[in-house]
Amino acid sequence: MKSIKTLVLASTLAFSGLALAHGDEDHSASSGPVRKEQKEWGIAGDASAARRTLEFKMNDSMRFTPNRIEVKQGETVKLAIHNEGKAMHEFVIGTKKELDDHAALMMKFPGMAHSEPYMAHVAPGKTGEIVWTFNRAGEFDFACLIAGHYQAGMVGKVKVAAAAGS
Repeated sequence: MKSIKTLVLASTLAFSGLALAHGDEDHSASSGPVRKEQKEWGIAGDASAARRTLEFKMNDSMRFTPNRIEVKQGETVKLAIHNEGKAMHEFVIGTKKELDDHAALMMKFPGMAHSEPYMAHVAPGKTGEIVWTFNRAGEFDFACLIAGHYQAGMVGKVKVAAAAGS
């Protein structure tokens, strides 16, 4: 029964755009156009629309600096994420539920690769980038979902302030 569940999960991952081959490569550079899919926390943005860059640092103490940001609804920002650690880290934006579910999968399949536009997988000493349009107001999360990092508290918050008249 367990092998059937594993097969179903692997098939689901294959069709969802996630793969089971994480490794230590930097997956932040994608080949081809960015997939613009509306998510609860926004949509992939165009770099030319970004009016500001928010800089983040992540390290092996399993923390982000800053760990809380505020943006305006409709704002497109460039997130520059620098890995100051010696281990691979990543920056993934989502809802708490989405991140919880993804973190659980990463614990089961630590080699899982992913290259969605709301994720940056960053090698030690390197900088990754996400361009994102926060077109929905609310509080969202970001985290490193590498097995054990999320569980160690490598998380942060995004507050998206509602646009006037919303």
